[in-house]
Amino acid sequence: MTKKIFHSIFIVALVILLASIGIATSFLYEYYNDSQQKQLKAELSLVADTVNKVGIEYFENFDSTVFRFTVVYTDGTVLYDTQANASEMENHADREEIVEAFQNGTGSSARNSSTFSKKTFYEAVRLENGDVLRISISQLTIGALILGMLPAICAIILISAVVAIVLSHAMAKKVTEPLMQLDLENPSENSTYEELTPILTKVHKQHKEIKSQMETLRRKSDEFEQIVSSMNEGLVLIDEHGMVLSMNTAAKNIFAVKNDVKGSDFLLVDRTVKMSKAIWNALDGNHSEYIEERSGSEYQFTINPIESDGKVLGVVILVFDISDRAFAERNRQEFTANVTHELKTPLQSIIGSAELLENGLVKPEDTSRFVSNIRKEATRLVSLINDIIRLSQLDDNNEPATETVELTEVAKEVIEVLTISAAKRNVTLSLEGEPQTIFGVRRYIYEIIYNLCDNAIRYNVDGGTVTIVIGKENSRVIVSVKDTGIGIAPEHQSRIFERFYRVDKSHSKETGGTGLGLSIVKHAVQYHGGKLVLDSEVGKGTTVKIVF
Repeated sequence: MTKKIFHSIFIVALVILLASIGIATSFLYEYYNDSQQKQLKAELSLVADTVNKVGIEYFENFDSTVFRFTVVYTDGTVLYDTQANASEMENHADREEIVEAFQNGTGSSARNSSTFSKKTFYEAVRLENGDVLRISISQLTIGALILGMLPAICAIILISAVVAIVLSHAMAKKVTEPLMQLDLENPSENSTYEELTPILTKVHKQHKEIKSQMETLRRKSDEFEQIVSSMNEGLVLIDEHGMVLSMNTAAKNIFAVKNDVKGSDFLLVDRTVKMSKAIWNALDGNHSEYIEERSGSEYQFTINPIESDGKVLGVVILVFDISDRAFAERNRQEFTANVTHELKTPLQSIIGSAELLENGLVKPEDTSRFVSNIRKEATRLVSLINDIIRLSQLDDNNEPATETVELTEVAKEVIEVLTISAAKRNVTLSLEGEPQTIFGVRRYIYEIIYNLCDNAIRYNVDGGTVTIVIGKENSRVIVSVKDTGIGIAPEHQSRIFERFYRVDKSHSKETGGTGLGLSIVKHAVQYHGGKLVLDSEVGKGTTVKIVF
């Protein structure tokens, strides 16, 4: 802007200077011409008076280097000339000033030279004897005059241009300096040119609108970042060139990214063929989806294009951890298979024994044994169905009545119920610790202690012990069931609380049980917000501790 103002001022100054020189020269030249004509007329009048009195003899002693006098006879013949031989001069009867003088008494004219470098002014008057006296003077034309003054004019223009440059620069700076000092952050507080007031008012209004929009955008951006960062699902945004625009914390963990990869090519983050193909497919406007296992977890990758006005602007990648769902599906399938097997086995035994009895194929002395087997398998079937019902109730998250439960009382009830079962296997049951109370479902607490003790009795050794310990650790109520049984190998410890899982399937018929006891324990503990801690060593026994 400063340059434009400078150039404008400089050009205007230069044009005004040249116009001024031209106009001044023209006026001065005209003024000089008028003065010359007046002087010529005055001089001619004086000389004419003298010639009328004395005659042309007056010119014998006349000496003038400025003016030229010529006397012309009535027929145009030159009688006398102060600067030329009259006899050699041509007839002047057609001269404009001569013709006017003969007709009107006076005459005037001006003629340029053949080279147009000079201009001659003529004044003529008719004498008393009828002859015409003419006076003339020559001077440079305006063009020749300017040409002669050209060095001086150039010098003036040069000096003026330098002055104009300095002044133009100073003026441009003075004009733009207030503009450069404008506080656009606070437009209404500026005190500058009045002409800028409407613009500054509009800028102030727009500034407020932009500020409001920026605050709204920043707030929405923060909300988006908070929502995205708190998502359990991985979210990645990629532009149309494959560069990462955003990646939340979950996505960084899934793709094992430690540094900020914003602005990097996503193919540097994930080089798998499936992902590359899915991204290019999305950039073509298509949806992609696939499941892949990473770091022991199962993920579902959903890749979709981001479109606007029919144009693909980028790609959004959503990653869902479906490990729990996959695990649940596997468990469901295993549970279905196990329930079918566990139900089928006692039923087949019952049906087989019943068919033998029905067909009279059993000896009278063996009848009681077959009936006992039917009763035993039926009892086992009922126990299995009851355990499945209890698990179903726990899975449904029903809200049974809660109360204050005294744990030692529940433990004593369990010992009383399991005393006969323990005696059959030559296992001793005991209770240690002090009375403790918790707020919960008494029936579920009973199931926890009962199933842990029942399991400890089943997998104990002859002459072994099962000890229930109730107390406190770090202000938390604990219940421990410790046995001196066969123990659990490390590879099985993470799975023993799964439904129907058995460490030794061949030993299951000998020990009895439905395979759901520990699963019931797990769900009941979770219902009470507790924690299960397992400590077991093969051949030395097992301790299961519940921290409430």
